[in-house]
Amino acid sequence: MTPELPTGVTVFERGWLSSNNVLLHGDRPVLVDSGYVTHAAQTVALVESELGERPLLLLINTHLHSDHCGGNLALQKRYASLRTEIPPGEAEAVSRWDVDALSYRATGQQCPRFRADGVLVPGQRRQLGVHGWEVHAAPGHDPNSVVLFEPVTRTLISADALWENGFGVVFPELVGEPSFDEVAATLDLIEGLGPRTVIPGHGSLFSDVTRALSTARRRLDGLSADPHKHARHAFKVLVKFKLLEVQSMRTNEWSAWRDETPYLRTIQSRFFPNWDLAALGEDVLDDLVRSGAARRAADVIANT
Repeated sequence: MTPELPTGVTVFERGWLSSNNVLLHGDRPVLVDSGYVTHAAQTVALVESELGERPLLLLINTHLHSDHCGGNLALQKRYASLRTEIPPGEAEAVSRWDVDALSYRATGQQCPRFRADGVLVPGQRRQLGVHGWEVHAAPGHDPNSVVLFEPVTRTLISADALWENGFGVVFPELVGEPSFDEVAATLDLIEGLGPRTVIPGHGSLFSDVTRALSTARRRLDGLSADPHKHARHAFKVLVKFKLLEVQSMRTNEWSAWRDETPYLRTIQSRFFPNWDLAALGEDVLDDLVRSGAARRAADVIANT
């Protein structure tokens, strides 16, 4: 059975290249997260299909990974009066458009430059759409991430802090910033909030929060015990994301992207120093092919 959403909440479930988008209806319509840039036109079309001639007035990003904010610029161009608010700690990097601080160069991903008009402050209660939502800090996957909780219907917009079967890659861990404990603390926060319905950043909304938290904690225990497993998983996620973006690459394009993506080099040098980057990349790619997540034919590597 599909969990029930509060009145005035529409979820656009997008898949794994673009995050889910949450439209909060009311006198001042709000969109939470905007997906990846290659799906930006579809994001705008989805919002237009729901709002008609009414303008979108507020755009919120739970965090600034490219799959959550890549549609920001397109929405800002479409809606002249749109205000955009981002998590704290990111405003300066957005203002000067520091693609290194914002991780876009490091991940080998795209995000068109957008403006930020304000920040979401954890601890606030905000009227968003027809409901009052609490803003909570949710570090771990991203140090500046937030989640939104509506306490009357106990609805949680969890971003990548909790999915039905896990959570997002813990990116700070890859560069030597211990963050597994922050993931655990965020899971504890979510348990304490006691949500009845969770709208995750990816995948379908769900209501069996106890099971999801148990799954996430087991996964966290395994990754914490074996950081190399987490690092290899992160490498695989970055490669799969690229395949989702481009759908196919020739082997020379794959090699160039691999060698030019700083996070892949960081993972190799910190966690797999006995491998060279090309060999590690081929080994991970072979894993994706064996699992059916990618295919190779002649000199082409493709998404499946």
